[in-house]
Amino acid sequence: MSIYEMIRDHMDKSVPFATVTGVELVEVSPERGVARLKKRPEVENHIQTLHAGAMFTLGEAASGAALGGVLGDQLMAARPVAADASIKYLKTGKTDLTATAVANSDAEAIRKQLEDVGKVVFDIKVAITDAEDVTVAEMVVNWHVKKTG
Repeated sequence: MSIYEMIRDHMDKSVPFATVTGVELVEVSPERGVARLKKRPEVENHIQTLHAGAMFTLGEAASGAALGGVLGDQLMAARPVAADASIKYLKTGKTDLTATAVANSDAEAIRKQLEDVGKVVFDIKVAITDAEDVTVAEMVVNWHVKKTG
């Protein structure tokens, strides 16, 4: 099992709120994080589309997966905190959704700064798409990461 598969499995089980909403981490890699959310009554709003809060949770989970991929084996000695997040809802979510997240900076540069300085701040951009691959929301999560060890 690769470090990225271990990170995905650990994250998939260790974030209770994402688990309650049904968010599933699909991919953790140095290039991106991917998460999915199935459309079902428990995560719908009053017009039977995906609730904005569920979409936000999906995007934040994907950004956390991308962060795990960027940090790789440094993640266990780091304390990441989502310091700020913004989301723009472009369309209603009428189907299962997939969130794909990528860091705005090179992973190697982020890891080097964390190692050398002991902290790093960077954004992760997220695109949330529906079953037809139409972007329904765009999100940016600003992560602050400090070394713990």
